[in-house]
Amino acid sequence: MTDILKRNNVRVFGKGTKPVVFAHGFGCGQQMWRHIWPTFENDYLIVLFDYVGSGSSDVNAYNKERYNSLSGYAEDVLDICAELGLKDVIFVGHSVSSVIGMLASIKKPEYFDKLVLVGPSPRYINDQDYTGGFEHGDIVELLDTMDSNYIGWANFLGPAIMKNPERPELAAELTDSFCSTDPVIARQFAQVTFLSDNRRDLRHVGRPCLILQCSDDIIAPVSVGHYIHQHLPESKLVIMEATGHCPHLSAPQETISQMQQFLAQD
Repeated sequence: MTDILKRNNVRVFGKGTKPVVFAHGFGCGQQMWRHIWPTFENDYLIVLFDYVGSGSSDVNAYNKERYNSLSGYAEDVLDICAELGLKDVIFVGHSVSSVIGMLASIKKPEYFDKLVLVGPSPRYINDQDYTGGFEHGDIVELLDTMDSNYIGWANFLGPAIMKNPERPELAAELTDSFCSTDPVIARQFAQVTFLSDNRRDLRHVGRPCLILQCSDDIIAPVSVGHYIHQHLPESKLVIMEATGHCPHLSAPQETISQMQQFLAQD
C-alpha cells in the first residue's frame, strides 16, 4: 500500500472500468456515501477516500500549511487520481468537495469527465448582489463557538444542517461524525471552507456539471444553486424535493435517480 492510499484511506472496488470518485463534505467521511455507491458498483470503478484529518485517514499526514486553502484538498484528489492512474473520472462531491473537485478539474482537466456537485457553494458569505446565506459575523461566531465549545457546536449544527427532524437518526449520525473529527483540524477546515470565495473559478471549469440543489438548505440556499448554474459554462441545475444539506443520506433514491439521468447523457 502506498503512502497516498494509506494517507487518504482509499478504497477501490466495482466491476466497471470508468471511475466514479466520491468525495465527502466537511466533518464527514466516505461512509456517508454508503447509500449511493452500491447502485453504481456493477457498472463503474468505485473510488472512496477520506481527506486528511477526516474519517479513517492518516491524521499524522495533516499539514497546516498544505490544508490552509481548498487547493490543498484538491491536491489530495489529484494525488489519488495520479496514484491509481485514473482517467475520465466522474467526480461526485458533497458540499465543500464540490468546489474542491472543480479546483482539481481546473488544474488537471485531463483526469475528469463529468462532475456531480451535491449542495455546492462557491462563497458562503453574503456579498453585494450575492446571497451566500451568511453574514460575515455569523461565520466569525460559528468559528468562535468551535473554539470555545466544540461539542455544543456540533450538537447544534448537526440537526440544523440535516433538517428532516422526523428522522432524528440522520442528525445524530452527522453530529457524531462532527464529534469524531479532530477539533483542531475541523476548526481549520471550517475556516478554510466558510471564508473561501471561489466564484471567479466557476468560469474556468471545463467539464459538464450536475448541480443537485436541495429545496431547503441552510448551508447552500437555492439562490446559490442558481448562481452556480449561471456561471458554470456547462451545467444542469436540479432543485431537489429533498431538504437539508445531505440528500445522499436523507434522500438517496432521488440523488441516485438524478445522477443516473445525468450520467446517461452523452
